[in-house]
Amino acid sequence: MIITVTMNPAIDKTVEIDALVQGGLNRIKKVEYDAGGKGINVSKTICELGGHTIATGFLGGNNGRTIASVLKEKGIESDFIWVDGETRTNTKVFEENGALTELNEPGPTITEDKIEELMKKLLGYAGIDSLFVLSGSIPAGVPKDTYARIIRAVHEKGSKVLLDADGELFRQGLEAGPDIIKPNRVELEEYADMDYRASEEELLKIAKKFTEKGVGTIAVSMGKSGAMFVLKETTAKCPALSVKAHSTVGAGDAMVAALAYSWDEKLPEEEMIRLSMAVSAGAVTTIGTKPPAKELVDTLKEQVIIEKM
Repeated sequence: MIITVTMNPAIDKTVEIDALVQGGLNRIKKVEYDAGGKGINVSKTICELGGHTIATGFLGGNNGRTIASVLKEKGIESDFIWVDGETRTNTKVFEENGALTELNEPGPTITEDKIEELMKKLLGYAGIDSLFVLSGSIPAGVPKDTYARIIRAVHEKGSKVLLDADGELFRQGLEAGPDIIKPNRVELEEYADMDYRASEEELLKIAKKFTEKGVGTIAVSMGKSGAMFVLKETTAKCPALSVKAHSTVGAGDAMVAALAYSWDEKLPEEEMIRLSMAVSAGAVTTIGTKPPAKELVDTLKEQVIIEKM
């Protein structure tokens, strides 16, 4: 069972324009709306792959009701904590030349009693057959050690955790020993206090050190440079697949979804790598945060090159 936790969901509004004019008039050519937030994006992708998740976290107001309705229409089970205030809207401005500008709202402030309500709900799902996906930002009122606290609590019940976060959330969460992580290049550089673009050798060295903290599966996404995987039996690099990119939004969430789905389906390591690369490549071909079709993913899997390291 996969439980995705989205503490700061959003209505994703993607607008397409010719070119952004700062301080001037911008005419929108196309608008797309979708239920978003990193964990929700993971649930949508797993659903497209044929898997099942339970999406939880915090929702509020009309936007929250819209997200709950969209998930129900897509056949995605949800079990959110309802809070005062309005779930945010994130606006993504996509230009014809491929440039992307994101305007993310902060979201509602979460009270301590709602945090405890969510913790109780998560522990109700915890067990040896459960994988919790903790991804994305946290809203105001939620302490930065919350992911670490969740990891320790569900581990006590035998659950596994996939962590996809940055900054202090990632740093503190890592100390709690998540089972799977998917940092990107920038997040690793920030973690290691690097003020320059790290080489692939340096990134691999950092990733391997995470195994000392008990992390069994590490996927490092590197954008156009592909991805690296440090697994129990395999260390490999995969070049990025050649696809017609529309937007890189959601590519990281798609890879997280593939990692979670692979765990749930108990796929072999090589199959997990192929699926992770194919799903993330397929995601950049879609509009907004929509997941790639399974047919496209199956085609892309055949194109994945795995270079053992």
